[in-house]
Amino acid sequence: MPRDPRSTDAVNTRNVTEFLAVLTALVLGFVAVARAIDVEIEAFGPLYMFTPAAAGVFVCVRNRIALREVGVRIGRRRWLALAAVLPLPVLGTITALSIGVPGVSFDPSLDVAARIGLPSGPFWTLVALGAMVAVGATVNAVAGFGEEFGWRGYLLWELAPLGFWRASLAIGTVWGVWHAPLVVAGYNYPSFPVVGVFALTVACIAMTPLFVYVVVRSRSVVPAAVFHGVFNAVGIVGYAATDDAVLRQLVASEGGLVGVTVFGVVAVGIASTGTPRLSRDVFSDESPNTAGSDTAGN
Repeated sequence: MPRDPRSTDAVNTRNVTEFLAVLTALVLGFVAVARAIDVEIEAFGPLYMFTPAAAGVFVCVRNRIALREVGVRIGRRRWLALAAVLPLPVLGTITALSIGVPGVSFDPSLDVAARIGLPSGPFWTLVALGAMVAVGATVNAVAGFGEEFGWRGYLLWELAPLGFWRASLAIGTVWGVWHAPLVVAGYNYPSFPVVGVFALTVACIAMTPLFVYVVVRSRSVVPAAVFHGVFNAVGIVGYAATDDAVLRQLVASEGGLVGVTVFGVVAVGIASTGTPRLSRDVFSDESPNTAGSDTAGN
């Protein structure tokens, strides 16, 4: 008897394969077009970010899966606000630890207020950060949704039977590899385009548990898009300065060793306080995603 594609106790490998195939075709299409017209693929960055969502929507429409069922809903509203501010302590910790790395120093000339034309000083720095959070939670979140619906919406729903940790590992791996064309073109690790693919994949794996946690607790993919948007917006703020390319790109950055360490500690915190249970009804109002042992993911 063929397996029910809505079965809650097993991953639908056909649907997942279809998603990955469509995603790969879209990625290769962008690479081919970029080469054909002789431009860097980063020029298509905003459109490229929507390839995971496009692949997810394709599979949902083809298999009659309601978008609400895979996270396109408001969910718990307070998590929209939490998702907008949560990146701040994470990025603040990464910055502080980066400045503490030997060979890296604090550079006040990198003040974000001055860089956008505001007077320098603590007050204006806070004003600038507030503006970045606002932009991140709105404009950037739209682009963030292009990724998050694919990763932490559709794909999380499909991989939910694996449990929290194994699903996070799988999603983080796909998320990291998906960046490969951008990284090879110089994104994030311009001095290390090949090593950078591995580095960013590790970083994405480390980041994913927190993203998944936000989605599970909020019962919606929208807060993850807000988190993603704010993280990208505020992530450009940095007071850690060094002329060493290894330190700057592979160590003292969000996608470097310091960032991986911080997100790793967050993951340990999630595990120690009670891993949320993950199931196919993750986006349902009746979802039992309270803290507790995630037996499928252990």
